[in-house]
Amino acid sequence: MQENKGNLKLRLTVMIYLVFAVWGSYLCSLGVYLANIGMGTSIGAFFAVQGVVSLFMPALVGIVADRWIPAQKCLGICQLLAALFMALAGYIGYRYGNEVKFTQLFPVYAMSVAFFMPTIALSNSVSYNALTKSGLDIVGVFPSIRVFGTVGFVISMWIVDLTGFKDSYMQLFVSAAWSVVLGLYAFTLPNCPVVRTRKSGSFIEMFGLQAFMLFRERKMAMFFIFSFLLGMCLQVTNGFASPFLASFGFDDTLADSFAVKHNVILTSLSQVSETFCILLIPFFLKRYGIKTVLLISMLAWVLRFGLFGMGNPQMPGLLLLILSMIVYGIAFDFFNISGSLFVERETDASIRSSAQGVFMLMTNGLGATIGSFCAQSVVNSFTHSASKIVMGEEKFFTIGEWSTCWYIFAGFALVVAVMFAICFRYKRK
Repeated sequence: MQENKGNLKLRLTVMIYLVFAVWGSYLCSLGVYLANIGMGTSIGAFFAVQGVVSLFMPALVGIVADRWIPAQKCLGICQLLAALFMALAGYIGYRYGNEVKFTQLFPVYAMSVAFFMPTIALSNSVSYNALTKSGLDIVGVFPSIRVFGTVGFVISMWIVDLTGFKDSYMQLFVSAAWSVVLGLYAFTLPNCPVVRTRKSGSFIEMFGLQAFMLFRERKMAMFFIFSFLLGMCLQVTNGFASPFLASFGFDDTLADSFAVKHNVILTSLSQVSETFCILLIPFFLKRYGIKTVLLISMLAWVLRFGLFGMGNPQMPGLLLLILSMIVYGIAFDFFNISGSLFVERETDASIRSSAQGVFMLMTNGLGATIGSFCAQSVVNSFTHSASKIVMGEEKFFTIGEWSTCWYIFAGFALVVAVMFAICFRYKRK
């Protein structure tokens, strides 16, 4: 019997909320914690590992979900494993305090991220499958569900900021707790059918590698290539926005400003902007098509970085920072959500989980990995670590020519936008 549509949308909304609550607990505050324990020069590595694991984990788990284990069960298993390793990372941070070493913290954190990253694509697959079975329009309905993922992300950010967890390992325990809740809840979600392969099938068919054959199509190949290039921008502000804002705290005249004391809440305005921009996607996609929507996203990334370069905690610089947060909603949503919907519409039902995994591979995999290391290299070239005593405790700050860094990132996004406008050819349906 078909599930009530209203009840189905509520169940999917809870799932999406929890997925991003897990991520929001640490993604925008981890850099502050790492800087505080003297690992400021390793921020890029912690964010790049999300890309490294996305090179293979979303695609591999997507294949498993297409062929052997239903997507909702894969989601539950991955989240429970992510919770285990994230809790272990939190314990290591607690056990060793400011003396914790990179080699102690990084490996277990990386394992948690390895199991978390595939769940973003899996949650999309679970949603698309359930909505299609219920006869609902994915483009029209999914954005209103996905918006609650951003709500979950923002609430987690506020929790870690207002509790003071943004400066400590406690944010990792918050993330682990959300993962446990989602891991158990996932097993109650609507079933996603698997496609069994015949024993006589080819190697590609047996191991679900058909999604990679999409690169044979010029349209899809160009889409994935530019997904990779724009993916290089995704983790830049996640990794460096909070340390950038915290760096103003090195100046005693700015240390008590809102942008410094509550830098995570300030950056959370980016996610608040997402909640509104997600709802614009159906209109823009149907009226202007995927190429225009993606081009708007790329130009928004130029503004995002450029406004960071001009902003500071004092007026009118604070207004520029706030405007950058608002622009982020367009930059992120018009690329990530629209790109995922494009993949859903342009691929066969039998490989959709795998295709979503490939999209994740190109964006959060290759793109985020190379982008994070490149961004760290730029930041290391123009900034340096400095310490001062705050309330009797030594704190580290990353100070220097931050504006130059943001202008370099903006220039890169502008070049990608121009290349995309010239090279990507797609007739709007």
